Amino acid sequence: MGALEYYAAVVRQLGAAKLARALARRTRRAVRRALRRPRQWSGQQLAAALGLSEQEAAQRLLDPSAARAWCDVAQRPSVLAVMERLPSVRERALCRAAEAVRRRFRVFGHDVAFSAGEAVDWSFDASSGHRFSQAPSRAVRAGPGVDPKYAWALGRMDQLVALGQGYWASDEPAVRGRCARELVEQVLDFSLMNPVGVGVQWASPMEVSLRAANLAQALRMFRDHPSVRAPAFALEALAAIESHGDFVEAHLEDQGAVPNNHLVADFLGMLVAGLLFPDLPGSPRRIALSVEGVRAEMFAQVLPDGYSFEGSVPYHRLATELFALAQVVTRSLGVDLGAAYEERLLRMFHVAKAYCSEARLAPQIGDNDSGRAWPLRDRESLDHGYLAPFGAALFADATLKQGGDDFPDEAAWLLGERGLARFERLRPGPRPSSRAFGGGGLVVLRGGGAVVSVSAGKNGQRGVGGHSHNDRLSFELHVDGAPVVVDPGTFSYAQPELRSAFRGTAAHNTLEVRGREHSPIEPSRPFALLEAARCQVVELELCAEWDRLLARLGAYGRADPPVMIERELLLDKGGRRLAVVDRLHGKGSCELLARVHLPDEEVRLRAPFPEELARARLPLGTGALAAELGATAAPSAVVLFEPRARVRVESSAYSKGYGELRPARCVVAEFSLPLPARTAWVVLF
Repeated sequence: MGALEYYAAVVRQLGAAKLARALARRTRRAVRRALRRPRQWSGQQLAAALGLSEQEAAQRLLDPSAARAWCDVAQRPSVLAVMERLPSVRERALCRAAEAVRRRFRVFGHDVAFSAGEAVDWSFDASSGHRFSQAPSRAVRAGPGVDPKYAWALGRMDQLVALGQGYWASDEPAVRGRCARELVEQVLDFSLMNPVGVGVQWASPMEVSLRAANLAQALRMFRDHPSVRAPAFALEALAAIESHGDFVEAHLEDQGAVPNNHLVADFLGMLVAGLLFPDLPGSPRRIALSVEGVRAEMFAQVLPDGYSFEGSVPYHRLATELFALAQVVTRSLGVDLGAAYEERLLRMFHVAKAYCSEARLAPQIGDNDSGRAWPLRDRESLDHGYLAPFGAALFADATLKQGGDDFPDEAAWLLGERGLARFERLRPGPRPSSRAFGGGGLVVLRGGGAVVSVSAGKNGQRGVGGHSHNDRLSFELHVDGAPVVVDPGTFSYAQPELRSAFRGTAAHNTLEVRGREHSPIEPSRPFALLEAARCQVVELELCAEWDRLLARLGAYGRADPPVMIERELLLDKGGRRLAVVDRLHGKGSCELLARVHLPDEEVRLRAPFPEELARARLPLGTGALAAELGATAAPSAVVLFEPRARVRVESSAYSKGYGELRPARCVVAEFSLPLPARTAWVVLF
């Protein structure tokens, strides 16, 4: 797709008015960068700007003005009280801090470690072994297979908050002292090795902003330690926060056709750093800008039903954390984001409750870069089960609490003793039920131990794609909490061919017609997926015995002649079966592929047993074929296909988190049919 064709498609998708606003934002950004050039602040310059001596400046900036914030050392007794009740919170905090002191990092499935006394290599990409040069950040380029996200994971400085956790959780002076010394060393080393605007660590304003938030929160956690209060360090660290704020303000990521989570992160970092250190020269301006910005983006990027507009369940977790951290920090410091903001945020937690399985796992619909904004506990990429109980404690909402829910570590740190008291007063609400989030096209069917998550809406970010995949009509199936039929995931943004493959129609549990993609994929635009066919929910029937969804994908992939697909999913709760019926409307003959992607290599083709055919309740006919899933001794499910399907098993891959990849299998059913046509298959679990 050429540039002219792409922009013409964007105009058709968004409309001329929205594109004009995007161009206006781009112009404003250019003006901002021209008028407010980021500078490298020094501690001496910071003191001079405040008109104080260095000693006075350090004392004033570290004073208790933000003592009510979750991260201020004044809140330590509240968190320790929670740890007395929940000792595992302390244990996990001490383990995280110990790893940070040792400079050992787990980065997207890779172990990255630096020996004692060895400086952290802030430019290192652990996936490829590449080291980024110290070129100006605007000139940093990552070639094929080189991924800046690995360097950014180190430079985001999550480990500073982990050190703060150890400082609070331990009663041993030696441990607390090591945590403080390591904080000082890493902050000074980062500032020395990464001057403002130089190298990969300044190539993404979002990463700069989240680093500023982490640095600011960590400094409040260590505010009472002598080595942190020493003016020589304190002013350099605070000058770094001011430099970061200047940079983000000048490079706000609002210039795209549709601004996304990057802009929310930009506002969040400036907001958190500004509120925690309100006497920094730029804080008043940046607080005002960010309060207005984060409010506006809540309603621009979160749909009325609470689902993120990204078209991605994993990015819903990131968006929820971003907006929730803004709520926690502002509320504690007397800044009101408004009742409407709180209501929309509350709905985001309800969405997370609706899509999580009994094992608290999320379906992997859309991109998954394992992104988070709360560096307070290490979690698997698809572990979203802490979000609903956190929301219950934050809003005192009993409907978000389920029997068996634990008080999350994140809530222990961010909400403290009061949060635990609120959580414990709540009586568990009802179990999650089937729901549809129509704005984002996510439908969740539940019952009989199954959770079926279906993608049945428009592409994310108002149809331009962003973090969407060609997964229309695709679904994931979790049974008794375990993933049985899965979306293969994302793996990496850094390898164009793999990026396209994981986004493609063939990587999803949907239909591929005549070898075409649902929407055209342009490898040179890895975050563009302009909608070529409208997908929508036609009917949704929910009852005690079964749930039924009918969704439609029209004008499939610019096919000539056009093909429309209707997929019906019937979840029989008592019979523990999922029937999938596809109807294709059009003219001519049709080569059709239906795929079932698995999380592992455990699959066997065989003839179905008579009792399985009886359970199927579909007229599959003589010669049907079964694909048995899971371990031979204890299968998790059986998929039954009608006789005219040519069924085979192909090698595949499963990525349940960014940078993670393992071998898997995919069951493929191939049909050659005249249109109109109907196919059917059933999963027994």
